[in-house]
This record gives sequence, C-alpha cells and structure tokens, in this order.
Amino acid sequence: MLDKQLEAVMQMAAEQGAPDFSDLEPPECRAFFKEFVTSVDLPQGDVDVDNRTIPGPGGDLAIRIYKPKGSGPHPILMYFHGGGWVIGGLDDYNGVASNLAEKAGCVTIAVDYRLAPEHPYPAAVEDCYAALEWAAANAGEIGADASRIAVSGDSAGGTLATVCAMLARDNNGPKISYQALVYPVTQTKTGGFPSYDKYGEGHLLTNRAMDYFRKHYLDGASEPLDFRVDPLNHGRLADLPPALVLVAGFDPLHDEGIAYAEKMNEAGVHVVVADYPSVAHGFFMMGGALEASRQAVDQAAGAVRRALAA
Repeated sequence: MLDKQLEAVMQMAAEQGAPDFSDLEPPECRAFFKEFVTSVDLPQGDVDVDNRTIPGPGGDLAIRIYKPKGSGPHPILMYFHGGGWVIGGLDDYNGVASNLAEKAGCVTIAVDYRLAPEHPYPAAVEDCYAALEWAAANAGEIGADASRIAVSGDSAGGTLATVCAMLARDNNGPKISYQALVYPVTQTKTGGFPSYDKYGEGHLLTNRAMDYFRKHYLDGASEPLDFRVDPLNHGRLADLPPALVLVAGFDPLHDEGIAYAEKMNEAGVHVVVADYPSVAHGFFMMGGALEASRQAVDQAAGAVRRALAA
C-alpha cells in the first residue's frame, strides 16, 4: 500500500497540474523540479557550509562542503545528486546533503556536476571522479581524513557513486571504504525487470521519463557506453567497498537495484539491502513531507557513520 504521506504529496502535485518530466524541455524540467523540491525538502542540517569551485575536466566545478560541528578531522562523504543526469543541483539537495553531514559526522561534499544534454556522458562521471580525487588530495585543508571516504547518491547519483568506487579501485585512486546507494540506476536500458511493468506509470518516475533522461544523457555520448552507465553488467564487482543499497517499492528501478545488490554480494561484497516498500522513487529527498524519508536519511547516515568510525 502506498504511503499515505506520499499519496498526499502526489495528490497535491496532480492538483497543481504537475507534468511528466518527459513532457518538458530540460530547462523547464529543471525549473519544475526546483519548485517541487522547495515544498518537500528537509530543513538544512546544523552544519557549516562552504561553497567553492575546484578545477574540473570541463572547467571550474562547483562543490558545496558541509562540515559537521566539533573538532576533526572528520571522514569524507561524497554526495552525488539525482535527476537523471539532466536535472538537479546543489540547492535542490541542500537538505539531504546537510543532514547526512550532520548525522553521519562527515565532511560531506556535494558536487554540481555538468548536466545533459548540454554535457552528455561521460561528463558527469568525469566531474564526480575529479571531485573525489580533489577531496582526497585536499582533505587536510577542509578538516577531513582522506583515509576514511564514502560515496553516496540517489538515482543517477547512486550510479555515479558506485562508478566512482569502481574507477578508484581500477585506477589506484582514493580508497573508498563504503557506498550508500539510493535507488541507483544500474543498467543502460529502460525495462527488463518486472518493476518497470508494475510501476512505470503513475508513481513520480515513469518509464517515459527514464527514456527521456537516458536519451538526453547518452545520445550525445562522446565515448562508448560501458560500466560507467551500466554498472550491473561490469565484468568484475569483487573488491568494491561494502554497500547499503536502499530501494523504494513503487519504483521502476526497484528490481535493478536489488539485482545489483545481489550481484555485488555474489562477488563477495558485503551488501545490506534496505527496501522501503510503501514509497516511490524520489522519496529520499522529501524529508520535509515524509517520515519514511527521514528514516531513510537516518539509516543511510548511520550506516556511513559506523563504516567510517575511526
């Protein structure tokens, strides 16, 4: 049964004439998303905030650093926002990222990676990995501990998080100790799992929207598609960091998230699956309206805190 609080949010959106993402051009889509988020986001956590730009593969890259109270050095949590690689930004995920920083006790770095279609694949991957490398190299300056790093993200950001863990493993990069993946996209195609058939219409994220996001992100790809957009089919999942994989019941991506967790587990990675059966894709960032969201943020933060404990 659908969560009553989420049902109320969806009803409110329907009464206001909320369109499917796929019915809008990307700039309109981003504006709509930003307006929606303001009505459901968590209040900012009790942390210090530092906006910066760092060198990125495509020029200056904006990041937002959330520092927990108390003396450091604190562990590092990289947070990559969702939005199908097309929408979303630092302000849209301010509540989530700041609360994770406070509750996990981590210097949390949110990354304003380049968005498609203006910057298609692999721009987002390159930006996120560059930010990870910057964080490890500059940990002392920001009161952080480069030996304790976790990656996290929701939806497309969950994909970027686990891909960064793969790249770090394969390229002798920063040591990643934990992954907190929230309903990640783990395959390049729409469909192939029962949850696409069951929940691909009427529950915030639709199959049409997934096709829309993938088209904008991948049609202009400058490099061949590989594990960087299709982590489920990576040839080697062994030696990845332990992971929390959090999924939503009424979500087209539910089954591919479970499949990815199972495949990592079969490869010897310790994985905990947290299935929130009564909510839909996108709920993680709705802590201002949903108790289930607040519980999920607490669970993710707690898992990161324990994994990175000194």
